[in-house]
Amino acid sequence: MALSPVFGSIKPSQKQITTPESYLSFTDGNNDFAQQYLPEIYEQEVERYGNRTLSGFLRMVGAEMPMTSDQVVWSEQNRLHISYDGVVSTADVAIITIQEALNPADPADFVQNVISIGQTVVVTNTANGDELKCYVTDSSYAPASGLSAGQISVAPYTQQDLAVGAVDLTNLSTLKVFVYGSEFGKGTGDADINTVQPNFTQFSNSPIIIKERYQVNGSDMAQIGWVEVATEDGTSGYLWYLKAESETRLRFEDYLEMSVVEGELAATGSAALAAGKKGTQGLFAAIQDRGNVYAAFAPAAGDLTEFDEILANLDTQGAIEENMLFLNRSTSILIDDMLGGVNSYGTDGTSYGLFENSSDMALNLGFNGFRRGSYDFYKTDWKYLNDASTRGGVATPGIDGVLVPAGTSTVYDQILGTNIRRPFLHTRYRASQADDRRMKNWITGSAGGAYTSDLDAMEVHFLSERCLCVQGANNFVLFTA
Repeated sequence: MALSPVFGSIKPSQKQITTPESYLSFTDGNNDFAQQYLPEIYEQEVERYGNRTLSGFLRMVGAEMPMTSDQVVWSEQNRLHISYDGVVSTADVAIITIQEALNPADPADFVQNVISIGQTVVVTNTANGDELKCYVTDSSYAPASGLSAGQISVAPYTQQDLAVGAVDLTNLSTLKVFVYGSEFGKGTGDADINTVQPNFTQFSNSPIIIKERYQVNGSDMAQIGWVEVATEDGTSGYLWYLKAESETRLRFEDYLEMSVVEGELAATGSAALAAGKKGTQGLFAAIQDRGNVYAAFAPAAGDLTEFDEILANLDTQGAIEENMLFLNRSTSILIDDMLGGVNSYGTDGTSYGLFENSSDMALNLGFNGFRRGSYDFYKTDWKYLNDASTRGGVATPGIDGVLVPAGTSTVYDQILGTNIRRPFLHTRYRASQADDRRMKNWITGSAGGAYTSDLDAMEVHFLSERCLCVQGANNFVLFTA
């Protein structure tokens, strides 16, 4: 008896068109999907976003150090020389007043007059540059002075008084005074010289607890579907549910850096504080609070004016010679154009930096580092500011980049009771001999080898407790849009 094939409801069409009768069935036992029609499946995952991790910034410029307390406190030196801004003068031709209480309700605005009789000062009108060099004849800082609080009496060297002469410094509120020396007569004592006690400014920050969790139930762990992967942490090969666990770990490691970069302290009256969350001061917040902010930084090609403004400000601060620039793409290109416009070497002011300087093979239009004045700058793109899932996904990002001083700073450590050297930027995490909270990881549940509860799943937990210390924030510059 001959074998008669059964085609069921399949009716071939004379043309290559879709008809209700031309579909193969996955469920009809008589019309199973023939092996030659199975879809071609690529086992390897396509990395369409490249390396998706964002961390690494703090590893380049800082360090991680353990601590045992709920708070880290450090002290920073104040300026060495005696100088006052916001000094005012009246119609009196000899007396000027240091504003001891700019805001009497705020103790932080209190400034003490420490200028002594016999010292010599420069009195400058910051509005127009007029100045007089004067000898201090009396000061409220002297024990027997008859002046009011914050006042000094001066005698100009080049004219009769503050009003009579080529310069008039009376009735002004824009004066700056700084001490440049002293002058005493022969055979005189130094009873009028007062001892200036140095003080310091204290800063603190508190760590926050960061958590993440991944869960896969026991049934899904038994349904293995292998996928070939090459993850950002170096893992390669075939994974199934551990693929998601690996990405959870990578995402958490990014959070460890992002949380201390973006962190914000909970303000008085805020909803976060009412919810019992204190927050932590991150990098951006610290620079905005204690550092330098340059808004709308957009230098033109060949024009160093805006960048020289930054240099002039660095001169007034710590004058750290080496600095790192971490920028988004647009700001990095602006600096490339700025530098390229003043580079006169080569055709049309360009330099050939690749392939043995051959202009026919490759043209290097980027700059990784440069020197201006007495400062060295090393420039790099900061992926966090370019990534579409974070600040790079905003049409006009609020943060364009940051200038970070290289090297270390000397501060007084309250715990050790001595001066220590620390990187300007470093992370502190909670740790002791019993518990290290830098990066904790543990498994719970009743699947995947864990037998800690009756939950039919495997749970992977991640935890860290940390904060960022931004020391010498006056040497940092934040570029904002």
